[in-house]
Amino acid sequence: MSFIETDERKELRAAVAALAAKYSYRDYVLPKARNNEPLDELWQEAGGLGFLGVNLPEEYGGGGAGMYELALVMEELSAQGAGLLLMVVSPAICGTIITKYGTDAQKSEWLPKLADGSAKMVFGITEPDAGSNSHQITTTARRDGDDWLLTGRKIFISGVDQAEAVLIVARTSDHKTGKLKPALFIVPTDAPGFEKTPQEMDIIEPDHQFTLFLDDVRLPATALVGKEDAALMQLFAGLNPERIMGAAMAVGIGRYAIDRAVEYAKERTVWKSPIGAHQGIAHPLAQVKIEVELARLMMLKAATLYDAGDEMGAAEAANMAKYAAAEASIKALDQAIQTHGGSGLTNEYGLAAMLGAARIARIAPVSREMILNFVAQHSLGLPKSY
Repeated sequence: MSFIETDERKELRAAVAALAAKYSYRDYVLPKARNNEPLDELWQEAGGLGFLGVNLPEEYGGGGAGMYELALVMEELSAQGAGLLLMVVSPAICGTIITKYGTDAQKSEWLPKLADGSAKMVFGITEPDAGSNSHQITTTARRDGDDWLLTGRKIFISGVDQAEAVLIVARTSDHKTGKLKPALFIVPTDAPGFEKTPQEMDIIEPDHQFTLFLDDVRLPATALVGKEDAALMQLFAGLNPERIMGAAMAVGIGRYAIDRAVEYAKERTVWKSPIGAHQGIAHPLAQVKIEVELARLMMLKAATLYDAGDEMGAAEAANMAKYAAAEASIKALDQAIQTHGGSGLTNEYGLAAMLGAARIARIAPVSREMILNFVAQHSLGLPKSY
């Protein structure tokens, strides 16, 4: 792993940053979020420039690069306050799983549209009674002739209203008990028996969360991705990218917060000098800068290991990166608000509006407590606690 990025990656960063500058948080993202509107214009332009599918195979319209490049795109967008949540699920999770395990027909149908952003596929794993314990998933797929019938319920599924399909994690009817052996199905959002209900969230963000109800949703055999008894590796193929992208988004938010705080600390003058000259302001900002950069390094390490095919190494690094980035970003945002004083809570600066969305990173896509469990068990070799 090199700490010096290639010229191609530097150019990609610059191009994404230039795009994001056109869609600033205060002028574009926040008004959209307050109106409960998705960031369609940014999504479409990012897709047209090839940024959304930079990790997908070239033969299907992607950039042929890796998770490093996709995380780079997410980080630079988020550093302008314009992170695209559905990048986590559409090209990163669903695109990766279909690339690795999909049939030729599934790849031809979905990957070009995921790459250019003309279609979105979201991811459905969380259930109300299972929580963090995916082995307790009860959404069941049973055969009916050549078809499949899916029945179950999902919760906290992002962006269903924007998506053409949901990649649903289920278990086959003969594996209702015991260890989870997931079966993944592409479920069109307009399928009979598929219902979505918006969840009332008390945060300001442009993307909505939904509860899904699947009542004998009939799917053709071609809806199954990979094998019906593929064990956990097929599912985990999407979870490492999910954590890497979550970390990239959090790192970007941290960078955005620090940049706004530094701008203000240089301009705001009290007692004849800018407030940034005082150690009470400067040192906390320097501290969060260090912590965000450390989280960023672990995120890049995780992406590098993943692209190199080291799944277990990437899993450890991705979990650590997601944990570190979540902690650093919310701390950076809190310090940015503190730097602004009362102004940090005003509509003019929009920092307080970011708090809820930034706080998500401590909970999703995996909670900080479950990451600590993972590190304790897999990195430290301690007995499993649950």
